[in-house]
Amino acid sequence: VQLQASGGGLVQAGGYLRLSCAASDVIVSNYNSGWYRQVPGKQRELVALIGSGGFPHYADSVEGRFTISRDNVENLLYLQMNSLTPEDTAVYYCTVDMWGNMIWGKGTLVTVSS
Repeated sequence: VQLQASGGGLVQAGGYLRLSCAASDVIVSNYNSGWYRQVPGKQRELVALIGSGGFPHYADSVEGRFTISRDNVENLLYLQMNSLTPEDTAVYYCTVDMWGNMIWGKGTLVTVSS
């Protein structure tokens, strides 16, 4: 099972990015999946989850600005990030929870300049 996140980059505050996560050897829609982020020196934190049934959950800090979604045909996970702030700067990781076994992809760096 492999997950590959992409779409990170440098953006100005107020801008937007869309992260993608391509999955191999796992059907993302069969499991709960999501996005986490990590800043150096801090713990990895939850950004957004989407259940196998498609119901989303967001961290308070991104509620109303970020949207998690899936493309069940292409087996992709997305994170649309709007109204970005410097506090959103982090490495973003996608993950699939295979019945308690968390599968992590390599992260993608998002940098938001003020």
